[in-house]
Amino acid sequence: MFGRIGLAGLLIPAALAAQATPCISRRSGSVPAAYAAIVTRERTMVCEQLATRIPGVQVAVAVNGKLVWSEGFGYADAERQQPVTRETQFRIGSVSKPLTATAVVLLYEQGKLDLDAPVQRYVPSFPDKGYPITTRQLAGHLAGIRHYKDQEFFSNRHYASVLDGLKIFQDDSLLFPPGTRFSYTSYGWNLVSAVVEGASGDSFLHYISAHVFRPLGLTHTAPDRVDSLIPGRTQFYDRDSTGSFHIAPAVDNSYKWAGGGFVSSAEDLVKFGSALLQPGFLKPETLDLLFTSQRTSAGEETGYGIGWFLRTDSSGHRWTFHGGGSVGGTAAFGLDRDSRVVVAILANLSNAPLDAAQEIEAAFDREAASHRPRLELKPRDVAAPRARLKPRLGPYR
Repeated sequence: MFGRIGLAGLLIPAALAAQATPCISRRSGSVPAAYAAIVTRERTMVCEQLATRIPGVQVAVAVNGKLVWSEGFGYADAERQQPVTRETQFRIGSVSKPLTATAVVLLYEQGKLDLDAPVQRYVPSFPDKGYPITTRQLAGHLAGIRHYKDQEFFSNRHYASVLDGLKIFQDDSLLFPPGTRFSYTSYGWNLVSAVVEGASGDSFLHYISAHVFRPLGLTHTAPDRVDSLIPGRTQFYDRDSTGSFHIAPAVDNSYKWAGGGFVSSAEDLVKFGSALLQPGFLKPETLDLLFTSQRTSAGEETGYGIGWFLRTDSSGHRWTFHGGGSVGGTAAFGLDRDSRVVVAILANLSNAPLDAAQEIEAAFDREAASHRPRLELKPRDVAAPRARLKPRLGPYR
């Protein structure tokens, strides 16, 4: 299946590919009349800025819980000229973290997980580091766990279990005393998934599937298993110094399901994000827990809640987002909690330039406001930074 062809199997000069297949796309469903003009403009932008520079791209936008645009551009498999469709599954990298965060807070809601208890309560085998480490700190990148080093990001070794994957880093020293600094770490989320197992009494992959993916109807979101047939999974590409695309090296993401190991579709992601715009799937106080900036022990806001980056945009709206970088995949995903716009862009290329996601979100934000002049939005008092920062959507590995 995909991912098993050698590096020499396919070389496609990016410029030639763009000339031969100018903005081939497949749209999923109709566009509401109110958004037809904005979709036409943004589609042109995607064609010009992304589709000619990336083998395959998938875009989805939802407004107020309704899908208003879903389109695939280019090829899921360029050699076989298999187009990207709404069902194509891409590696989403660190966009896996918001999904895992939802599993975490569901256990918190059920009273099965104390976010401030030492992780050894749930993972007794994790070595004591001389300081207590909590799940809240892990989920906010405050625990002092290291990130990837050397060639670990390109690991092709299979790990049979979540606990087996912890062996990569569990004996390493902490970078700093927990709580004192923000330091982005995907390995911290490996430990979060072990906490989920300990608190739930279930395997991590079964728990997140049964309690997050299935209830929300995320039918194209799954672990990126290299030993399983996933019919809709895209081919994965890198780009070399000459600008040519080639098939990315084979990797096995079994060591990092929770922080970067899932595949998904843009439609699934906007469905997921839309479920978090208002209480329902989660309680109001749980949403605030996810979307409230954590603080260091010195009181400094980190701009990261539980599995989500947080910013306030130039309109004063609460913008919640995550990017993802994988071997052969890039993802940009975010939701505006006030205009209720959710955007996801996925690409089957390492380090793909997906800054267009911010432009798309802003354009639909303006359009949504014009169509809902009497919508009463009552932002909660969320401790997110007020700085007018341009959100970095990705890639986060």
